[in-house]
Amino acid sequence: MPEDRTRRPDRGQLGFLEDSASAHVGDVVALLNESPRRRAAEMLADFPVEQAVEVFDKPELKHAAELIQLLPARQAAAVLGEMSPDRATDVLQNLGASERARLLGLLSRNGQAKLRTLLSYPRDTAGGLMTTEFVSVPSTSTVGDTLQHIRKIERASETIYAIYVLDSDSERLLRTASLRRLISGEPKAPILSICPDRDPIVVMPTTDREDVTRLIAKHDLLAIPVVDESGRVLGIVTFDDVIDAMIEEGTEDVHKLGGLDTLDRPYTDIGFFQMIRKRGGWLAVLFMGEMLTASAMQHFEADIAKAVVLTLFIPLIISSGGNSGSQAASLIVRALALQELRLGEWWRVALRELPTGIALGAILGAIGVARIALWQHAGFFDYGEHWVLVALTVGVSLVGVVAFGSLAGAILPFALKALRFDPASASAPFVATLVDVSGIVIYFSIALLILGGKLL
Repeated sequence: MPEDRTRRPDRGQLGFLEDSASAHVGDVVALLNESPRRRAAEMLADFPVEQAVEVFDKPELKHAAELIQLLPARQAAAVLGEMSPDRATDVLQNLGASERARLLGLLSRNGQAKLRTLLSYPRDTAGGLMTTEFVSVPSTSTVGDTLQHIRKIERASETIYAIYVLDSDSERLLRTASLRRLISGEPKAPILSICPDRDPIVVMPTTDREDVTRLIAKHDLLAIPVVDESGRVLGIVTFDDVIDAMIEEGTEDVHKLGGLDTLDRPYTDIGFFQMIRKRGGWLAVLFMGEMLTASAMQHFEADIAKAVVLTLFIPLIISSGGNSGSQAASLIVRALALQELRLGEWWRVALRELPTGIALGAILGAIGVARIALWQHAGFFDYGEHWVLVALTVGVSLVGVVAFGSLAGAILPFALKALRFDPASASAPFVATLVDVSGIVIYFSIALLILGGKLL
């Protein structure tokens, strides 16, 4: 077996990490995450500012906002001032307003202005993701001038792999040059001569982060510039920022599909009462929805009393419809998120899901009929003299309920999107609750048609 080269620091490394600035930043972050917060802050206070900045710039560092508060004021200001602006913004966003104002007040006027601008954008937009550290040169520059400029500002830039060429007068973005083309160009050649002859792919600061992600993936970009209405570059969103955003967006969708409010912190950091608040609201809504199931069963109370055998199959039928609806909802929510489907294509989905649901229901119906026949003939249970009609009722009901569940689960995300809600709100529990109510109605309506005059 190959040697596992991943390693985690243990408590024996504590002294080494405190005393040495040469420790691997990943090891330092891992140890800080495992340590009590005050102890972690004490360790950070002993680090050189450069090493502390490197640690705080790691998204893997937990409780970064609390740790920055626990540092001495002068060191906190130095660390925030040297951090990448997008990461510093993330840390400040997780603080209360008063604490955020206190820390911002420790920074230089220029540093304050930069971070206040980034903090003004919502977190789920390009402005909320971008950093203001990027490489730009005027259109009058040569390849040699640009290389010399990169050498000077390399440490202060988020990435040097994309160089943004600006109009010398208006500072409007004209072209984007890659580092590969820059290195292979002649030093005296104009910078514009190595740029592709096409307009750069750009986004506005209000562009949703999902759209930013799709553009970066579609055009295979390492970074995408964020521009204002005049075409001036405000900042860039890099691919690693997009990866973090994708993880956060995926987490939100999973939580919504599970029928709860999004957790904005790790599971273990959520307090008891906050967890109740996050989950209790949705559970109450779903519970009230399930009350309609009880109302539907009350409507068929007389029929249930005549044919108690039908109640044996209620969980089987409504759960099958709910499962089918949850499958369809999950598929459509993901397809809408990836823009594989558009809002106007709901009818195509309906035409696809209806026969799919009928086929799936027929498969389950056949299994259900076979199960009843086997139990009857094997003597496991006596379904009565009309067991064939009972089996037929169950089989046909499964076709109807599964078909309806598939159709409802597929169309509900479109309806939510049309109403400007997140399609992911079409959670599995929500779809299941909807299908539970309709399943009871479909089941007993079919039972009345098949068993009317016999058991009913």
